[in-house]
Order: sequence, then structure tokens, then C-alpha cells
Amino acid sequence: MAKKRDEIEVEATDLAIAGGMMQVAVEKTEKDRPMEIEDIPGVGPATAEKLRKAGYNTLEKIATSSPHELEEVSDITVETAKKTINAARDALEMGYETADKIYERRKLVGRITTGSKSLDELLGGGVETQSISEAYGKFSSGKTQLAFQLAVNVQQPVDKGGLGGSVLYIDTESTFRPERVKQLAEALGMDGEQVLKNIHVAKAVNSDHQMLLIEKADEIVKEKNIKLVIVDSLTSFFRVEYLGRAALGERQQKLNKHVHALQKLADTNNLAVFVTNQVMDNPGILFGDPTTPIGGHVLAHAATYRMYLRKGKEEKRIARLVDSPSMPEGECVFKVTKEGIRD
Repeated sequence: MAKKRDEIEVEATDLAIAGGMMQVAVEKTEKDRPMEIEDIPGVGPATAEKLRKAGYNTLEKIATSSPHELEEVSDITVETAKKTINAARDALEMGYETADKIYERRKLVGRITTGSKSLDELLGGGVETQSISEAYGKFSSGKTQLAFQLAVNVQQPVDKGGLGGSVLYIDTESTFRPERVKQLAEALGMDGEQVLKNIHVAKAVNSDHQMLLIEKADEIVKEKNIKLVIVDSLTSFFRVEYLGRAALGERQQKLNKHVHALQKLADTNNLAVFVTNQVMDNPGILFGDPTTPIGGHVLAHAATYRMYLRKGKEEKRIARLVDSPSMPEGECVFKVTKEGIRD
């Protein structure tokens, strides 16, 4: 039996409504879907693949890169790179925000205990994530021992002053000693063998290799749950390879790029960066302590927390907080014992 005209009209209306609802659902799904690299205007599948292979696998990394970086890794022009970066920034709405939102985000910042309560207090609760903490001083001042202790402590749970994560350790002075790390771990009742398995060590051969290890660290950071990056020491190769005033400008430029890569790694992965630094005696200082850290103003501005360590009597070490955005200058005394860093 043929359908009546009004029944056909009702069915047609229902189909139209259903079609409209499906269209809305599709549009909503498209809107809710996270933006991919291919969605950036001007970025095709081939360019997106090159960016991913170079480590630029998120909009955040593209948005925080420079045009020359993208030009180098993806064979695109600087102008196209600028447009790509701006599009990524627009998608992420990278602009002004109110301080209360930053305050809420700061609650995610973690801290690693040093093993000494007085040193923790000096640093505002321990070595902070999303920051670069620098310790400089003469030989035997406790810099490397503090690095070893942090590499052990970060593996402990949060309620014991750790972050429950692994460590990325870049050794530039051939001073990494697994037997000492194992000793420190066992002094805390931890499994020494397991602690060593959670520390991923790279022996840098020169400054370029050192920089490359950090630039390519994103994959291992996520895969191995890295919560602490240690560079011991940061300036050793830069000091050796760039001699004289003629090379000073190039050295400082490369060092600046290196510390900014470290800061970006800390920010994007909510991890802590601890670096040690060498010193020299400044001949221009006739009275007082002539000890001056290597790296000049570039490193002085880049380090969030800056500590000067010096040796006291017997096992005692004195730490002075030279610079911090939130803590006052001050000093504390701690010990380097067989069991590790202690009060």
C-alpha cells in the first residue's frame, strides 16, 4: 500500500533531523579531537614526518622552537617555519594568563631531598623540578657526591623525599663511580643493583656530543620515566675547546643554547636538572674570596638555583645559596660521609 503524503513528509523530516544531528556530532568530534602536527596550516604529511623524526612530535615543542631550528630539521624555509610556529602557538593559546593559574600549576612542582635537612631548607625544600640547580666550587667541595646522592634519592617515593623516577646522567669528567652510588643506595636500605639499573649514563666526548645528548633526550625521558637530569660538569668541555678571547663569543652562544635546551627539557617533562660547574680564581679580586664560576653571565642568568660549595674541616662542607627567585641568600653546613650527604 502506498504511503500517505503526510507519513512520507514526517519520515523525510526525521531523516533530515537525524542527518543534522550526525553532522553536529561529526563537527563536535572534529572540534574535540586534539590538534595534530598535520593540522597546522602549511604542514603536509612529509614535513610532519620529518619533524617527528627530529623529535618535534608535539605542538608544544614546535611552538617553543625557533624558526632556524625547524628550517634545519625539516628542509622548509625560515618564513614557512615562522608561520608553522605561530600557528602552533595560536592553537595552544600561548599568551597572557592570570597569576592564579600559574600558582595552581606550580603545585605540580616536585622536590628531591639532598639527604641534609639544612641543605633542603636552604633550597626551599630540596632540588626543584622545572628548574636548573647549579652547584659550583673547587675540587673536593662535594659537587659530584651531591650529584650521586640526588641520583639515588630521586628513585625513592615522594613520602621519602624522592619522585619515584629514573636518572639521566651525563659524565664529562670521567668521575661517575657506580660503586659509590651503590654504597649510597644500600645505606638507605635500597637495592643497589636496581638503583644502578635506573641510572642511564652517557660519557660525553666533546661539547657538541654533550649538547646532542640533551637535544635527543626526549624519547628516553618519556620511555624510562626520567625525573632527574645530571650534567657533571656542565662547562668542562666548553672551557677546554674554546680558548682565548677570540673564541669567547662562540663559546657563550653554544653554552646559552645548551642551558636553554636543559630548561626546555625540565619544563616540558616536569623534571629536575642538576648541573655542577668548575671555577677559576679571578685575579681582579684582591680582597675576599676570588673563586668565580665558569660560564659568565650566560650561566648565571640560566641557573634557577645557584649554590657555592666549599670544603670545611674534616667531612664538613659549607653551601651558600648565591641566587634563587624565591629563597633568600644564606649558608648551611652539611657532611659528606661514607653513608652519603647528611646533616
